[in-house]
Amino acid sequence: MIEPSPPPSIEPTSFDALPGWAEDDHAAAFRAFRRGAAVLDTNPPKTRALGIDGALLAGALRRADALPEGLSATDARRFFEDHFTPQRLVPPAGFFTGYYEPVVEGSRTRSQRFPVPLLKPPPDLVEIEPGSVPGLPPDFRFARRTASGLVEHPDRGAIMAGALDGQGLELVWLTDWIEAFFIHVQGAARIRLAEGGEMRVTYAAKSGHAYSPVGKTLLQRGVSPPVTMQVIRAWLAAHPDELPAVLATNRSYIFFREASVADPSLGPIAAAKVPLSEGRSLAVDRLLHTFHTPVFIDTTTPDGEPWRRLMVAQDTGSAIVGPGRGDIFFGSGDAAGEIAGRMKAGGGFFVLAPCP
Repeated sequence: MIEPSPPPSIEPTSFDALPGWAEDDHAAAFRAFRRGAAVLDTNPPKTRALGIDGALLAGALRRADALPEGLSATDARRFFEDHFTPQRLVPPAGFFTGYYEPVVEGSRTRSQRFPVPLLKPPPDLVEIEPGSVPGLPPDFRFARRTASGLVEHPDRGAIMAGALDGQGLELVWLTDWIEAFFIHVQGAARIRLAEGGEMRVTYAAKSGHAYSPVGKTLLQRGVSPPVTMQVIRAWLAAHPDELPAVLATNRSYIFFREASVADPSLGPIAAAKVPLSEGRSLAVDRLLHTFHTPVFIDTTTPDGEPWRRLMVAQDTGSAIVGPGRGDIFFGSGDAAGEIAGRMKAGGGFFVLAPCP
């Protein structure tokens, strides 16, 4: 008999125990954290399984909002040390990947150049409580409403084959399925429109099916590891006849909405309803972590450089599961994508718990 895994937990430590704490740019972390105050009325922090108190965290956000946005690094460090207690994960191991905001060409109108759509959520798609619908997998958070009840929604393969055509769900049109797929994986994008101007899209909903890495499929087809984002992109481009079948192995399909961001220097709107901050926003497991929690991480970039900094839990993702899983937002565009696509490293994961 397999013993169940113990529930994740945290235990107090000290700021002196955080490698590189004193050398970090706490002012940048403070600006990212303070943005959460703007959504307190509509999206207050919720206490999750790790036990970070949402009400106490809301209080810390209000105190941050009462301070200047341009707080000095010294004063920002003092703010975090005065209002938080560092906690380490038990067990302590963390694992970090990266994501980014693609910048691609597109159009609001379908054409020979732009034949592949990003879709809005269909009207029959509904969010459900996992495990609440008999007959559906217990991890499904979305289903399709029908006259006879809730059923499984069409998956990626079915949608690529036209299962939702003719419903007017097309939000924007892209050049090919590869660009569309990586926007699905990243959950957001900037679209440089052929008509002029720029459109920003972000995650709105998903089909409900579990995320399955396409990299795993390529390994099964004999591709040598490591299977990075760059390797996947190159393989798909070189095997157009196999592309639909390979992409369909990831049954999870993402729907989008248009989401403008007032400050173009910031990233897309995250799951915590705030714009992402390059190098300061972290995607975490939303069932375990409370959004807006400061998280200090100690890891290494793909180029071997130490990455020791205070970040903020502001986003999530289908593949981000577990207490020590973190996905670092590296920014927008190809340069950010080059780093994010190769980021896979272990390290230290510390959450800052708000003080009473």
